[in-house]
Amino acid sequence: MHSGGVLLETPRLRIRDWTPEDAPTVLDIHGRVEVMKWLGDGPVVLCADLDAARAKIERWRGRDDPPLGYWAVEVTDGGPLDGRVIGAVLLVPMPNGDGAVEIGWHLHPDAWGHGYASEAARAVLRHGFEGGLEEINAVTHLTNGPSQAVCRRIGMEHRGITDRWYDEPSEHFVARRGR
Repeated sequence: MHSGGVLLETPRLRIRDWTPEDAPTVLDIHGRVEVMKWLGDGPVVLCADLDAARAKIERWRGRDDPPLGYWAVEVTDGGPLDGRVIGAVLLVPMPNGDGAVEIGWHLHPDAWGHGYASEAARAVLRHGFEGGLEEINAVTHLTNGPSQAVCRRIGMEHRGITDRWYDEPSEHFVARRGR
């Protein structure tokens, strides 16, 4: 069992705060090229060890700006991944400080293809709007078809290619409250 506060529950997932006990999971996910190549700009930077994983968790847990946050996604569906933290879902400010908010997700490869990213993202999108956000953005690498499919599945509108927030061009999706 975890000691992280639960933010949201869906039919198959618990979206909760990260705990120090999650460090091996963070290392496993953030130490994988196949996950990290889709996050951020520039060269892939892998999580090196448990100390680095713990530092990430502390940064994520240090946020106190609801409805924004960076949460663990834990499976609760009774299947083979039940009880396992499979990744993260987040609502965070875009990197250039223009006030825009980004939704994002990254999951362990074992959890790909099961609909978990869409389920978690849909819940967090709703959480953001219920928390007062008017607009939520998503950006993906140009070739990240699976994340673009998640954006479409959760009802985000494709706005084309942008270089507004990151150095490299990104596919831009947006959702507005009430739509």
